[in-house]
Amino acid sequence: MRDNPISATVDFETDGVQHGFLKLPHSHDLSAWGSIMIPITVIKRGDGPTALLTGGNHGDEYEGPIALFDLARNLRVDQVSGRVIIVPAMNYPAFKAGTRTSPIDSGNMNRIFPGLPDGTVTEKIADYFQRCLLPLADYVLDIHSGGKTLSFVPFAAAHVLPDKAQEARCVAAMEAFGAPYSVKLLEIDNVGMYDTAAEELGKVFVSTELGGGGSATATTVEIAKRGVANVLKHAGIVGGELEVSPSLRLEMPDQRCFVASEATGLVEYCVDLGAAVESGDVIARIHDVQRTGSPPVEHRAEISGILIGRHFPGLTVLGDMLAAVAVPDI
Repeated sequence: MRDNPISATVDFETDGVQHGFLKLPHSHDLSAWGSIMIPITVIKRGDGPTALLTGGNHGDEYEGPIALFDLARNLRVDQVSGRVIIVPAMNYPAFKAGTRTSPIDSGNMNRIFPGLPDGTVTEKIADYFQRCLLPLADYVLDIHSGGKTLSFVPFAAAHVLPDKAQEARCVAAMEAFGAPYSVKLLEIDNVGMYDTAAEELGKVFVSTELGGGGSATATTVEIAKRGVANVLKHAGIVGGELEVSPSLRLEMPDQRCFVASEATGLVEYCVDLGAAVESGDVIARIHDVQRTGSPPVEHRAEISGILIGRHFPGLTVLGDMLAAVAVPDI
């Protein structure tokens, strides 16, 4: 396999604070010999664990970039034992465009791993993470929120894994993050995910969903900043006590947790995020907007639990994810 064309302007083995770029050559109409310059910070002092911190995996999710640009600016080398690698906007073209996927190649970074060194722009970035950055890491934190089309209660997440010792380490890091909710997450489809790539390499991996609607709030940004600091403390890279508030432990046992839209129209939610639902409860009604007089299509919970996620825009189409329900982890 050919080498990845991305070059780093930082040295991952040098002690100190380095701010630089992952430089990806990209020839296009406005710059024949141009490059995509993805911001990166490396903070290293001596030996110790490495944490790889990422945001902007999807370009319309902002808690991660806000928290990580802030961390890159403020974390001092004398606070670190080990190494912190910070990439605030992983899919940088998507982040600059404010879109979920890349405007260059329509690539969804979180569905394209392990990537290709000679593929599209998004595939090249994924391949660099797969082959160059993930192998350096012991702990991987990827900060997500709902973007423009989803909204969530603020939660940190870990996955059910075949290696139960690795799963326990991931769950411990998830709990250390200290979000108001902690979810043992079931993915609709985990093929090509950054999560899966990290977990298959044996890393401690934590993800989040911290809100949505294509913006960030003071509350969700504070959760992200505190969570990042907690994970670094948990890993032993930064000293100090964890700032952890009570967190409701939830799990998603099977596909009954997801309610997909079976109609197109105007959404009327009957349950708010964070509310309890019983199996059979109406979560949402979809109203026909093509004509008056048509009865709405009701969508019901298939499992009892807590509504943790929902479609965000007021209009929906057939196949959209309308609701995600998680159950108490007892």
